[in-house]
Amino acid sequence: MSAPVVHPPLEGLDRLFMTIALAGASFMVVLDTSIANVSIPGISGELGVSPSQGTWIITSFAVSNAIAVPLTGWLARRVGEVRLFVLSMLLFSLASLGCGLSPSMPVLIAFRVMQGAVAGPMMPLSQTLLLSIYPQDRRAMALAIWSLTTLVAPVAGPILGGWITDNLHWPWIFYINVPIGIFCMWLIWGRMRERESKTVKVPIDRVGLALLVIGVGALQIMLDKGQELDWFNSTTVVGLAIVAALCIALLVVWELTEEHPIIDLHLFQDRNFTAAAIAVSTAYVVFFATVVILPLWLQTQMGYTPTWAGLVMAPTGVLAIVTTPFIGKNMNRLDPRMLATFGFIVFALCAFLRAKFEPGADFHTLAMPQWIQGIAVACFFVPLTTIALSSMRPQQMASAAGLFNFLRILSGGAGTSIATTMWNRREALHHAQLVENVTAFSPAASSYLGQLQAGGNDPTAALGIVDRVINGQAYSMATADLSYLAAWIFIALIPLLWLARPPFGHGGAPVAAD
Repeated sequence: MSAPVVHPPLEGLDRLFMTIALAGASFMVVLDTSIANVSIPGISGELGVSPSQGTWIITSFAVSNAIAVPLTGWLARRVGEVRLFVLSMLLFSLASLGCGLSPSMPVLIAFRVMQGAVAGPMMPLSQTLLLSIYPQDRRAMALAIWSLTTLVAPVAGPILGGWITDNLHWPWIFYINVPIGIFCMWLIWGRMRERESKTVKVPIDRVGLALLVIGVGALQIMLDKGQELDWFNSTTVVGLAIVAALCIALLVVWELTEEHPIIDLHLFQDRNFTAAAIAVSTAYVVFFATVVILPLWLQTQMGYTPTWAGLVMAPTGVLAIVTTPFIGKNMNRLDPRMLATFGFIVFALCAFLRAKFEPGADFHTLAMPQWIQGIAVACFFVPLTTIALSSMRPQQMASAAGLFNFLRILSGGAGTSIATTMWNRREALHHAQLVENVTAFSPAASSYLGQLQAGGNDPTAALGIVDRVINGQAYSMATADLSYLAAWIFIALIPLLWLARPPFGHGGAPVAAD
């Protein structure tokens, strides 16, 4: 097989504009994974369905996106990286327009499926193309810029979605993609079409594709609906789990023996890729658990509005934006294992701080760990991506980036589902334990009930107030439990980082082909 064409890096304004376009497209895709979350009640009401049915707006996108991401390498070899990226952007813009114009929930879900599917190749290809336009000694900076889109967008999504829903109309959460997508597509095609990658007409792995679609689809639906259906007490969840486990097991066996696999599992033979993939997957489970649980606690127990809950979370993105370019600029002089270790230690510290939150904590106390966590965000994603891609040859980059991003996306969904389930179950446990102390023989309980009744509350109302206080305390204790668990998981991940071995290239640059 002939060696792949290696194009020279871009310079000056060309590189600046391509960086903006590629990072903008990536930001747009990640934003769409979370921007609709706060708008579900409004969309559901207007389209005449229940809020639980409205959650399919999120699920449909997540399922199709999770399936499409690992197909990136195979599709890029067939179509070409630039053509595939531009075509995906065009279809994403059209699907976004269709979402906004949808007259009913089934139509909206159909367009969300299309939107998630065509968005799949955009994330890994934006990373691959961005690396290709930078010289090797500045590719860490390119990774830093790209990583901001995956870390800031999930925080910005709910804030922007809430503002649009409150001040405009829910279709605009989809309409905003159209001009951005078309503009980025025009810029990229105009400058990058001459840098097209070599295409290879490899056969379609129909068996692998079918197993991937069924297995990952069943797994994603199980994760999204598990909490609602009470997990394995539901025959639906059990059935989905069996289908997912069987299909994914068969997929692994099939892809390891297939000559032209849909997913190149041989990438896991690379020590650095495997260590980084396991670390980023586990870290994303814990990171997204925090992103989900803290706003839930603030809104359900602390009386925060969605906007103010978003503002508590926002400092993470602010400090990450400030810190990440510095990390990227100096990556070629730093050991990525050391940076990721520092990042995990800071994550653990922030988790320990959140474990000490009390129901009466003020805004600044709640926001302070989020400020500190911005440093951790900058210090873990770029180094792990650098480690994962450090040994990849140019022809492996699209496949490696696709698989790495697939694991990250799937882990984020798993973290959301696992965290909400554990949070509710720990609350139920703490609630039951606290209620045991509210008896006629408890001096503290009797005194508090007496004070409430003296204040004009009848016995039933007083007991209701006590129950609300217990609920708040139980949820605070459950939040603390998850925070402690998150801290120890981050600490336990540190030895895994040191299984990776140098050299790590120049900021994630692929090594030259033999």
